[in-house]
Amino acid sequence: MSIRNGITPFVAASAALALLPSGMLAQTPADADRYAYGAHMMGWYGMIFGPLFMVLLAVLIAAVVLLVRWPVGSWPPPLTPQGRTPLDILKERFARGEIDKNEFEERRRVLGE
Repeated sequence: MSIRNGITPFVAASAALALLPSGMLAQTPADADRYAYGAHMMGWYGMIFGPLFMVLLAVLIAAVVLLVRWPVGSWPPPLTPQGRTPLDILKERFARGEIDKNEFEERRRVLGE
């Protein structure tokens, strides 16, 4: 094999074969615009109904969230059960013997009752 300008015939043939498929793929088909993006893909109705469907989807998601949260009630739940005041809890603790009379009186003054 002779080397001409530093390239062997095998390397030249390999390069030509490697470039052949890309040269064939570079040919543009006649109907290339058929797959182009733009308003003509869906027509005028796509431009009108697309945003309407997005709004409808947002309303539907909001309705599902409200229907799921509605039975649960307020979030976060209140810290004390309904109908019980801090003074009621303090009286229960005094009645159970958890706190003595002095502590009960002091905490009642702090609560402002």
